[in-house]
Amino acid sequence: MRRERGIIIAIDGPSGAGKSTLAKELAKRLGYLQLDTGAMYRAMAWLARENGLDLADEAAVRQFSATAEIELQPLNGSSRVFANGREVTGEIRTPEISMLTSRMSALAPVRGAMTQLQRRMGAVGGVVLEGRDIGTVVFPDAELKFFLTASAEERGRRRFLELQAKGDPATLEATIQDVKQRDAQDASRDLAPLKQADDALPIDSTGLTIDEVVSLMEQAVQKTLATKGA
Repeated sequence: MRRERGIIIAIDGPSGAGKSTLAKELAKRLGYLQLDTGAMYRAMAWLARENGLDLADEAAVRQFSATAEIELQPLNGSSRVFANGREVTGEIRTPEISMLTSRMSALAPVRGAMTQLQRRMGAVGGVVLEGRDIGTVVFPDAELKFFLTASAEERGRRRFLELQAKGDPATLEATIQDVKQRDAQDASRDLAPLKQADDALPIDSTGLTIDEVVSLMEQAVQKTLATKGA
């Protein structure tokens, strides 16, 4: 059962660090709501591609961001993702959408629209949000922040296995290179670049199991709750 009023937990980190999986499991253990902000940006990128949006056209991007409708619907501990009323849950997890998402998330109108939506969805508390700027921009006053990472090689390997399972012909070397390129894009953008918040707890998941990482996170949550008397 979800807490009547809980804390806001922010999980940031680079692509492929396992943020969505860990946020989902942590939220499940706590009885919190998990908001997959990365999926929200991916849905925006999917929608932009489908509509042939010219990212260099500032007016078009602004209009697109103001009218795009992104929705998350919880289902069995996960989320169904909708873009303008169409479910795109299974269509947004491709290398092409990943790279387009990184480009789009550097655009001010897109980030502005998504930030406002995420704040509205998370303001009630008792939520776990993951992304790249949750603890630095979206919820800088979140009661608990994590910065989750892993080596580029480890993140590339995880992504490669996911793509293999889907029958994607990508190679391990190319997938690792994509991860490194995404890191460079996310860290170097002018608007809300990927970085660790000063008060975030860093966790390197390289070589750790999902259960081991979630246990570390859960311990930090319980400590925070005890300190705040929640």
